[in-house]
Amino acid sequence: MLNTTKTSGRKIATRIDKEAYGRLLAETLPEVIETESQNRRMNAIADRLQSKRDRSPEENRLLKLIATLCMNFEERHYNVQEGVTPAGILADLMSERGLKQADLLPIFGSRSAISEVLSGRRGITKTQAKSLAQFFKLPVELFL
Repeated sequence: MLNTTKTSGRKIATRIDKEAYGRLLAETLPEVIETESQNRRMNAIADRLQSKRDRSPEENRLLKLIATLCMNFEERHYNVQEGVTPAGILADLMSERGLKQADLLPIFGSRSAISEVLSGRRGITKTQAKSLAQFFKLPVELFL
């Protein structure tokens, strides 16, 4: 299987090692999340993967799968506040990871664009949402 990674504006194909990915799946046993206990377990695995600096393509694929499973569970079972916006999610992610606006310059192009998005004066474009999803290794839907 091929996975694509975007680097400097172009996509680069990376090969997924089926055996390595299979071992990761066997270790974590991801499944459709039905209980809070399963959600906590999957979130702990996602946190562990997310904290790794140099994830393998297989780990990136597993993280994406787990994030999707957790997001689906949380959408079904939690009363998401109406005030949650893509800009708010971005601000929370930046805070959690200790990021500054300058860290997102490659995505937004200017500090003023970042400030306008974070203040709610400007929305996140589809292109920016895709780049943010790749940057944070999270589903693009969070930023749309």
